[in-house]
Amino acid sequence: MAKIQQITSSLYQIGLGAVNAFFIKDNGLTLVDTGYPDSLPTVFRALQQAGEDPQTIRRVILTHAHPDHAGSAAAIKQTLGVPVLAHQLEAPLLEAGISGRSPIYRSPGVVNWLVYNLFIKGGDGKIAAVEVDERLSHGEVLPIAGGLQVLHTPGHSVGHIALLLMNEGVLIAGDLCANVVGLDLSTVYEDRALGIKSLLAVSELTFDKAVFGHGSPLRQQANRRIKVKFEPMRKDQFDGAVTSFNREGS
Repeated sequence: MAKIQQITSSLYQIGLGAVNAFFIKDNGLTLVDTGYPDSLPTVFRALQQAGEDPQTIRRVILTHAHPDHAGSAAAIKQTLGVPVLAHQLEAPLLEAGISGRSPIYRSPGVVNWLVYNLFIKGGDGKIAAVEVDERLSHGEVLPIAGGLQVLHTPGHSVGHIALLLMNEGVLIAGDLCANVVGLDLSTVYEDRALGIKSLLAVSELTFDKAVFGHGSPLRQQANRRIKVKFEPMRKDQFDGAVTSFNREGS
């Protein structure tokens, strides 16, 4: 059974076992990520348990194309006829039914080794193809819950995005990092150094809470805690202050 947690007045986390999805309440529902393939019944039951009607989903936003995040996007779109939104660099993969690019690199640590071998290694790299109706760009603000800002945060994947719920001060981090056994890197990255750069850039933004594709929410001082955790991992090639996103993907 999925577990629902209320994060803010409009944001809720749906625990789907190894991965989280989210929904935002504002003139209907915005679903952020969809879980593994065949997660549609679980997601819909979770919404109903929370007193929400799945038929009120207005759109699906995907943080990236990996199967644990986008695996049920095609099924939900087909069932409800709602638009799917994703970053412009991730959209071609989603529409081709490709879950990610190779090679990927496992992050250090026993937990990451276990997660990689249990859930990632040996995957076929495919998902059900889904048409992307709106290609997102870094910095644009969607008119959801007073402003939902798109942050292009490459590293885990080229077209990975995080989302900043501006009025409520909460970051929907996707797989920018994880908080499974404490705050740490995600299990895999296409480019780990770029992922750390994205983390440090995001940490300069204003948010008190953060939620993750994997693990528990941070409910206070999330931007500072991300900076403190990942600043020591800064690579020599991007020494110097990382205070803003200066261009798409930076």
